[in-house]
Amino acid sequence: MPRKKALDSTQAFEHAISRSQPTLYVLRLYVTGMTPQSAQAIASIKKICEEHLHGHYELEVVDLYQNPQLAKGEQIIAAPTLIKKLPLPLRRIIGNMSDIERVLVGLDLQKKD
Repeated sequence: MPRKKALDSTQAFEHAISRSQPTLYVLRLYVTGMTPQSAQAIASIKKICEEHLHGHYELEVVDLYQNPQLAKGEQIIAAPTLIKKLPLPLRRIIGNMSDIERVLVGLDLQKKD
């Protein structure tokens, strides 16, 4: 029985820590120049982040026209593409981010219906 008690206290400690520190979301949005679709994706993801992550996020916008080598490194096949690096698991969302529910599900902020 002492072994089970140690596991329970470890789980309780990890749960307490996870509740005391807000999760930081690390996001990278890949776009291609300032096309209307890119502009909409940027505006949509910024709005979603401000409304649902309340400042607990880092968002980097990468223009693939200015940094084409990053497309190969991240295996980007379409743009706009949003990559959620943290918290794990890594997720990719492709499109202009206008479907808020789909983006929230992709970021694990909402359960899929």
